Amino acid sequence: MRTGEPALVLGIVSAALSLIVALNVGLTAEQAGLWVALITAVFGAVTALAVRPVSPAVFTAVVVAAGDLLMGYHFHVSPGVLSAVSALLLSVMTLLTRHQVTPLTKADVGQAA
Repeated sequence: MRTGEPALVLGIVSAALSLIVALNVGLTAEQAGLWVALITAVFGAVTALAVRPVSPAVFTAVVVAAGDLLMGYHFHVSPGVLSAVSALLLSVMTLLTRHQVTPLTKADVGQAA
């Protein structure tokens, strides 16, 4: 799939993986929170590498990962609620910062090397 919106595609994949992890009944709320935060952080870093400027993508990843950790460790909510809140936060943050980033072009990649 080729798209000009890497931040949105990566956000959808991150939310889907977070949902899969959070709905796994073998995990405690704390474990699910840690896994969802990790997925968010990794996909946030990949998104930051795929767009310019980097700061909105990093800001989004930090806010959502922090929210995931709070949900998993402080509020002790169910994994399903954690997943839903994480997906909502990721979606809202991605939409709020979407107009501030543009995908890297081949020229951008060549200049970075």
